[in-house]
Amino acid sequence: MKRIIIKPLITEKSMSYANSNKYTFEVHPDANKIEILLSVKELYKVEPLYVQILNVKGKNKSFRGRAGGRTKDRKKAIVTVKKGQKIKGFEIAEKSADKKEDKDKGKK
Repeated sequence: MKRIIIKPLITEKSMSYANSNKYTFEVHPDANKIEILLSVKELYKVEPLYVQILNVKGKNKSFRGRAGGRTKDRKKAIVTVKKGQKIKGFEIAEKSADKKEDKDKGKK
């Protein structure tokens, strides 16, 4: 059996999507929307509503001024879950006023 979800993608853009119940994952290149939907439901115990799939082409890379290779192609999935449900690992740590006050005290 192939592993459908390879890893969650944690980027600035994906974290902003997480605020609107959309979570981004790198998935197996042969995976389809139904397989991704069932896999997210099983792994994260949430109720996904729908899935968007993007094929991301690899970029050309150079080394010491010479064209040397290419990064691999990959497939991303953006999964929208039911309102009120969250997936752990996509939370943004809130900056508290207490931490800022502690830093100010150390400077005096």
